[in-house]
Amino acid sequence: MIAEVIVDIAHSEVDKIFDYACGEEIRAGMRVVVPFSRGTATGFVMRVKTATDCPPEKLKNIYRAEEELPALNRESLFLAEKLAARYRTPMALVLRLFLPAEMRTGKVSARFREFARLSDAQTELSARAKRQAEILEFLRENGEADAAFLRERFGASAVRTLAEKGIISIEKRRVLRDPYAEVQKERVERALTPAQQSAVKAVTETDKTVTLIHGVTGSGKTEIYLTLIADQIAEGRSAIFLVPEISLTPQMLAQLRARFGSAAAILHSGLSAGERFDEWQRLREGSAKIAIGARSAIFAPVENVGIIVVDEEHEGSYSSDTSPRYNTFDVALLRAQYNKCKLVLGSATPSVETYRRAKEGEFGLISLPERINARPMPEVEIVDMRREVKRGNPSPFSLPLREKLEKCLQDGNQAILFLNRRGFAQNVICRDCGYVAKCEHCDVALTYHSEEDCLKCHYCGTRYHMLSACPECGGVHVRYVGTGTQKVAAELKKLYPSARILRMDNDTTGGKEGHFKILKQFADRKADFLVGTQMVAKGHDFPSVTLVGILDADMSLHFPDYRSGERTFQLVTQVAGRSGRAGKRGEVVLQTYDPENYILRFAARYDFEGFYEHEISMRQAMAFPPFAKIVRVMVTSASDPEALDALREIYGQLQGIYARNSDKFLFFNKMHAPIKRIQKRFRYQVLMRLTDGSVLKEIYAACAEVKRKNTLVYVEENPSNLS
Repeated sequence: MIAEVIVDIAHSEVDKIFDYACGEEIRAGMRVVVPFSRGTATGFVMRVKTATDCPPEKLKNIYRAEEELPALNRESLFLAEKLAARYRTPMALVLRLFLPAEMRTGKVSARFREFARLSDAQTELSARAKRQAEILEFLRENGEADAAFLRERFGASAVRTLAEKGIISIEKRRVLRDPYAEVQKERVERALTPAQQSAVKAVTETDKTVTLIHGVTGSGKTEIYLTLIADQIAEGRSAIFLVPEISLTPQMLAQLRARFGSAAAILHSGLSAGERFDEWQRLREGSAKIAIGARSAIFAPVENVGIIVVDEEHEGSYSSDTSPRYNTFDVALLRAQYNKCKLVLGSATPSVETYRRAKEGEFGLISLPERINARPMPEVEIVDMRREVKRGNPSPFSLPLREKLEKCLQDGNQAILFLNRRGFAQNVICRDCGYVAKCEHCDVALTYHSEEDCLKCHYCGTRYHMLSACPECGGVHVRYVGTGTQKVAAELKKLYPSARILRMDNDTTGGKEGHFKILKQFADRKADFLVGTQMVAKGHDFPSVTLVGILDADMSLHFPDYRSGERTFQLVTQVAGRSGRAGKRGEVVLQTYDPENYILRFAARYDFEGFYEHEISMRQAMAFPPFAKIVRVMVTSASDPEALDALREIYGQLQGIYARNSDKFLFFNKMHAPIKRIQKRFRYQVLMRLTDGSVLKEIYAACAEVKRKNTLVYVEENPSNLS
């Protein structure tokens, strides 16, 4: 037998099939160890065949398989080939997406433990063997016990002697590491509303693969998802449930466990290596049928998929910003087509591109314009912060917000304060010469973090000592500019000393349980106010939250990005939707320096249709997506001259494509990236706007031809972040 093998080396020079001789135990999808070059390498078996064109004297044998069960199923191999061709990426890089990283490197494996229980053998113990007698008594009471526990409590010698006499038997068994073992939720039987029943029926009966559920916050989308999943599990199929943020996975996992028990497995980067491996194994072996997680869970090894759900489909986090730069929707659609199943997208604020495809009939469209039981949407009060400044109010909180916070506290309710900037101060500036503290490795200003009394780079994570004097002029008049979540929490504590305050941002959510612990404390009413970045804006359901304060609604409005208005509308609408989700009426205070802005006005009225019609007409007039495609070729290198040389080379090749297809280009130019250096790497870009995507293959091919040792060249389509 002959195995076609892709070696696990992400380099274009070896990105091809190698034939190896193998026995009948080798199957497609297995990871194998093979002789390669002058050493050995791990590879993936893509196919097994009976003949090869390779001369017999050159054909080498596979050394061994790494696992008995193929790590990759047929669907995974199919998807990998499609994605490698689509994104012009080495096959090895794509295949890695389907496996836990530590599994590839051999740094994690199944965990086994020894368990002791009484055997059928009956033997008299010596009167002096008190420890042995205690072990037997313990096992009679408990049935079985961890052998390591018995050795620690009663002594290894006593355990060994009982085992040698055959009085107890010791069995080695696999033990699963259970992430979020404490995440449990009682199942609450909820009858579907007529609108929810209609939505379930529409998804089930449509002949379209993709359906968009456009439902306002609190309209019951989650219950629809769970019902659709339950129907597929009942038919013996599996499911994939994607959420945009790790912070949302424990909450959704609790609901899935309440409904489906251990059939739900969680996959995301916040788990330990062992937990991720065990959850992946449960899905691969079929003992778990539902994969829940963030973007990477789309590669879960479940078979016979019956439904794929992408919640909050508009989120930019569904696009990968590392190679392979895939879009989760593309992968989800491939899986849905392969399995002949439904792909359900859900959002209160769908992306403009997705909503257009639904409006034009390419996708099914279900609208849920009202909250469950017709609860009202929270009232939004727009506060003009220019007036607050004129009144001499330097605080991050306007007078109306302070009054509502005071009342919220008095009434025993909870509030969420949203500011999409962490840290204490945005910049540190010298008032004498204008110097701004910047990162040595990235072309960005540093942020001051008061709790650690240090300056941090939010791009590479480097920390710096706080300045006591300006390094440029020696002046000591160094001041903080701007406000972050740390400062908001500190100011809040000054205003309301009795209030219990939690903060949720990247600085407070380290570790797998960082998000879960903060959200659980808030849900358990152990805090009055939750201050946070966009982590608090999506998906959370806190019945006692009656007030949301949006502290700087302008922040994302004026970014040099065609999506800035859309993102602002989505963020404001999503965070406003956290208020008034139970019986109590909710309120929202939206603070802005641009109160007449049409985006904020649409958001304050929850008028998605009005926003969409305005935005789509603007995009069409200016030829932005979905009426054109933005393509960016990025060039990065630790050496500025090398990056420039590579830029000139790729630009020269792209100029040839442009000359042959100028009618398909609306824009074509090379330039510095907006942030010129990140993590010590210099960045240049070629920006293109295309009316016809047929030239993409040529663009990808041209970039693949640029092969320089220390320089990275890659293509991004409609990048979610243009900085």
